[in-house]
Amino acid sequence: MPLVSAVHPGVRGDDDRTVDFGEDFVVLPEQTADDTDRGWGEHSGGNDDRLLAERPPHWD
Repeated sequence: MPLVSAVHPGVRGDDDRTVDFGEDFVVLPEQTADDTDRGWGEHSGGNDDRLLAERPPHWD
């Protein structure tokens, strides 16, 4: 038996509603905007090359 709203007689409840979840349906994104370098206020480039060039002599 379908649920009927007491406030709005004749209106069916959400449990009877058909919802199409397509293949591209995403509930939550894999990564939020604040979980990126830009979100943390960092540059997206990186400085690995500089760090390798400036490594101490005892690392050779």
